Amino acid sequence: MSIIERFCEFYSELHKVNPDHLDSIYTADIEFIDPITTHHGLDNVIAYFRKLLNETQSCRFDIHESLLSQKDNTNAYTVIWTMHLVLAQPAKTITLDGVSIVRVRDDKIFYHRDYYDMGEMVYEHIPLLRWIIKKIKVRLAS
Repeated sequence: MSIIERFCEFYSELHKVNPDHLDSIYTADIEFIDPITTHHGLDNVIAYFRKLLNETQSCRFDIHESLLSQKDNTNAYTVIWTMHLVLAQPAKTITLDGVSIVRVRDDKIFYHRDYYDMGEMVYEHIPLLRWIIKKIKVRLAS
């Protein structure tokens, strides 16, 4: 199974995985970036996933497409996905579209960066901010 197949399988049922098994897809020196934070090193990424998974009832990704590109003899993939996240407290479902850029070395990922809308992920789920964002969107659309 290729690294991108392992990656997609891993994220397809993320809430069922053991974060200790992240070493099957990530290198020890992984750089993991998302709109919330940046983590350097496998131990930090494992700790991040433990915390994330502890706060969720379920989390899965529908992978729509993965596109391969090469630069300087390094494989990189652009992975287009939809995340379905059910938070434990408060119980809330969030569906979010995004993209991951992953770079591969020696059949493992050494760089992973996620792109998604923080408004959809966080801000629009806070009542006052949701109201403000809605007003801004209406004004921009007119």
